[in-house]
Amino acid sequence: MNLFLTGDIGGTKTRLALAEVEGTHVVIRREISYSSQRYAAFETLLGEFLSSGESVADAAFGIAGPVQSGVVQTTNLPWRIDAAVLRRQFKFSRCHLLNDLEATAWGLPALGADDLLTLQAGAADACGNQAVIAAGTGLGEAGLYWDGTAHHPFATEGGHATFSPRDARELALLHYMQQQHEHVSWERVLSGMGLRDLYDFMLGHLGAGTPQWLAEEIAAGDKAAAISAAALAGRDEVCAETLRLFVDLYGAEAGNLALKIMSCGGLFIGGGIAPKILPLLQDGAFLQSFLDKGRMQPLLAAMPVRVILNDRAALYGPALYAARRSA
Repeated sequence: MNLFLTGDIGGTKTRLALAEVEGTHVVIRREISYSSQRYAAFETLLGEFLSSGESVADAAFGIAGPVQSGVVQTTNLPWRIDAAVLRRQFKFSRCHLLNDLEATAWGLPALGADDLLTLQAGAADACGNQAVIAAGTGLGEAGLYWDGTAHHPFATEGGHATFSPRDARELALLHYMQQQHEHVSWERVLSGMGLRDLYDFMLGHLGAGTPQWLAEEIAAGDKAAAISAAALAGRDEVCAETLRLFVDLYGAEAGNLALKIMSCGGLFIGGGIAPKILPLLQDGAFLQSFLDKGRMQPLLAAMPVRVILNDRAALYGPALYAARRSA
């Protein structure tokens, strides 16, 4: 079997791997995770990974950002990545760039039953388009068009669409966020950075303060992680209310995406945040917001909704894509 170089390039971390592909089965042979912020250019990081000397003809990378004509300016990094430049510099026969959620969509066929958690079974005969939504460093969204025989993944930048409040509290959130950002997108509230802003909003909204122990945890590490941990452990009510709001908003935007893609074949929830907050995703609030679309509720209730538990889906996808293009 040929080796394929596959990568998942994000604002926080970049994972590169060498993979073997047989049909829809992907076997990772070597994988390294890097802190993206430590590198001024992707080429430097890639050169470090390839310094061990493996010969690779085909490469494909999923990247957080819009890919146009084989070039992407990453959304949350100062990197400009050009497939033609990579092909010349590293002597690849073929090099492909995919949007990161498009890459995850390509990876779905490689997942098994144990890689998915069902939130809503949907209709027994569910079939048609599918959608993927993923909150992490940013908010990614993608679709899979069903042609009657197979699914065809495609990228969107739906996470950057304008945030729309549903009630008085969310309207207050919008007004608060407009003081922080020129454009308030769904990504601004549904991401790691969004969770931090949601917490600051909830402090003011509830007239509360940050306890000393939490302030110390926030100062010592990742603010979003500290907020989530305190919420899941039941140690702080403001954190708990913040995470509940996050889940409500996540469900609402997942429902928006499902309607726009008409994802009767199912909606998949990816990204790094979902597996960490499974108890909240399972308690009903996410699905309540997902289904809260008036006359369209029966349509949404028939759609399977599943959480992707295997974070390698974003590595499987580019490998499957590269194998398909090399055949």
